[in-house]
Amino acid sequence: MQQVPVPALLEQAADLVRQADALIVCAGAGMGVDSGLPDFRGNDGFWKVYPALGRAGMKFSSVATPYTFRSDPTLAWGFYGHRLLLYRDTAPHAGFALLRKWGECMPAGCGVFTSNVDGHFQRAGFDPQRIYECHGSIHHLQCMEPCGPDIWSADSYVPQVDTDACRLLNAPPLCPHCGGMARPNILMFGDWGWNERRSMVQEAHLHGLLQQAERPLVVELGAGVAIPSVRNFGHRVIQQHNGRMIRINPREPDVASPRDVGLAMGALAALAAIDALL
Repeated sequence: MQQVPVPALLEQAADLVRQADALIVCAGAGMGVDSGLPDFRGNDGFWKVYPALGRAGMKFSSVATPYTFRSDPTLAWGFYGHRLLLYRDTAPHAGFALLRKWGECMPAGCGVFTSNVDGHFQRAGFDPQRIYECHGSIHHLQCMEPCGPDIWSADSYVPQVDTDACRLLNAPPLCPHCGGMARPNILMFGDWGWNERRSMVQEAHLHGLLQQAERPLVVELGAGVAIPSVRNFGHRVIQQHNGRMIRINPREPDVASPRDVGLAMGALAALAAIDALL
């Protein structure tokens, strides 16, 4: 099968942006790489960021669990506390602003579906009412038990972390109702206690936007196939709402239809190249 040259793909992508009446941004971990965030791709990538966990032979999937919060809370909060500080201290890259600009020019506007928990779409100025964080947000907390349905902001909590040991040095955040330990409002592995109320409200808002759109364009960025939540959502938009797709992924850019565009590029480089043609 003959490959389409990249300049022609970029022109096709720019045409898709021009023709759309709604922009649906679907973002996985690769979206944050240009901001300087790790994507934890494979154990080697994860252990490079958290060498103490590498020395212990702990995988991401064994640390990011409610069990770890119960069995070793200083380790669990060392890991999530470090990530909370990292996401607070990292600015979203310029590609976020380009996407927001495109969406603001479309009649039905812009919505976001993301598996990322970093809160960077909110920081980049996207409408919080149109962002669906399918795995929750590290910037919100819930009771570990949980003792009730409340979800609250993590803004007032400042973790102190020994990064070499991946251990929390100060006290973990507490539930304001029962006084027990709080945890991030994030869907973890083997997690039956995640409070999904906030995410469900977000989902309803995003589906409301899709009902208004006649020609939605999915721009998918940095979403792999290992945990296909983001890819599955984008495919549903195409199938159920007559949408089209621009898939931006340096390793897995293939698309199902010649009417869609797959770009084997990083997020920022691809968005900037498309924007230059608009």
